[in-house]
This record gives sequence, C-alpha cells and structure tokens, in this order.
Amino acid sequence: MSWSDPIADMLTRIRNGYGAKQATVAIPHSRIKAQILAILKREGYVEKVSVEAEGKRILRVALRYSVDGQPCVRGVQRTSKPGVRRYVVVDRIPKVLGGMGLAILNTSKGMLTDQEARQQNVGGEVICKVW
Repeated sequence: MSWSDPIADMLTRIRNGYGAKQATVAIPHSRIKAQILAILKREGYVEKVSVEAEGKRILRVALRYSVDGQPCVRGVQRTSKPGVRRYVVVDRIPKVLGGMGLAILNTSKGMLTDQEARQQNVGGEVICKVW
C-alpha cells in the first residue's frame, strides 16, 4: 500500500481490479479521491461509488464493463506526482487520445475534466489521465 501517493494507489487499485475482472474495488476514503471518483462516475468510466462506514470509511467502487466484457477503462496514468507537480495553463491542457480520453485537473474552481477547464478558462494541476 502506497502511503506516499494515495491517489496513485487508488488508480492502481482500479487498474488491477479491471485486470482481474472484479466487480468492485475497495479504496480508503479521502475527499480528493471521492471527487476524482465522482468525475469518473459522471463520465461513465465506473458504474457506482458508495461510502461504507464500518470502522474506517471506505469508498466502494463498482467497475463498469461493456457488453462484451471489456473494461470501460483501457488505461490510467498518474501525471502529477508528489515529487514532481505538473501544472498547466489553459492553452496547454492535454487532450487524451484526441479528446476520446479524459484528463482530470485540480483547479481553483475544484476538480474538473479537461473539457470543463477549457470551458471555464482555468488551468491547474493535471492529476491523471484516463482512456
């Protein structure tokens, strides 16, 4: 378990869950992880996110698969890390797979997708890329 980078740990749990064809994944709760998962749910990359409060709070993530059993998340990459933060201005916000993927940014207006950040004309820290 990676305590130095909990967001990378969350993304790895999701990646491994899809690789093992699991239905759900359990992730230790934090506010920033919940915001990232809310974006992934809104964009259709995960099925459901719920909070379980048995002792320590846990985020239970129901993974989403297509009709033929293929995972909806093909890849996920942590961009900004605790050792090397990646900040971008609005002109330099990356397009993942030419707009087919998703970049999640932490901005002054909260957690936003790359499209929402361009619409609101704000830059920020590129947390991760999902495709």
